[in-house]
Amino acid sequence: MGHSRRIAILSVIGSVSVAAAAQDPQEDQNHRLPIPEIERDDKLPNGKSRKDAIAQQEHQQSLKDAEQLVTLSQQLKDELQKAGNYVVPLATVKKTEEIEKLARRIRGRLKS
Repeated sequence: MGHSRRIAILSVIGSVSVAAAAQDPQEDQNHRLPIPEIERDDKLPNGKSRKDAIAQQEHQQSLKDAEQLVTLSQQLKDELQKAGNYVVPLATVKKTEEIEKLARRIRGRLKS
């Protein structure tokens, strides 16, 4: 009796599997989640694209940061040349941290 019950259960599972596979693909597509719409590009009151304005502002800020990065790097070079071989002032170490911070900020803007 256990053997016939196992066969009956397997046949029911098999028929359900076949029925699921034979289901109309169009019907399956109707149950999918809708695809989100592409982001709208809002316009500013002056008619310009909001995304373009943000990109322009970030570009200008990156240029300012890059200029400051060059200045700090030159100052660091000068301080290292003055410091000698063995002693480095704490201000010089802090300057390297500022340089790293600026570089990360610029990289973050470029990635976004």
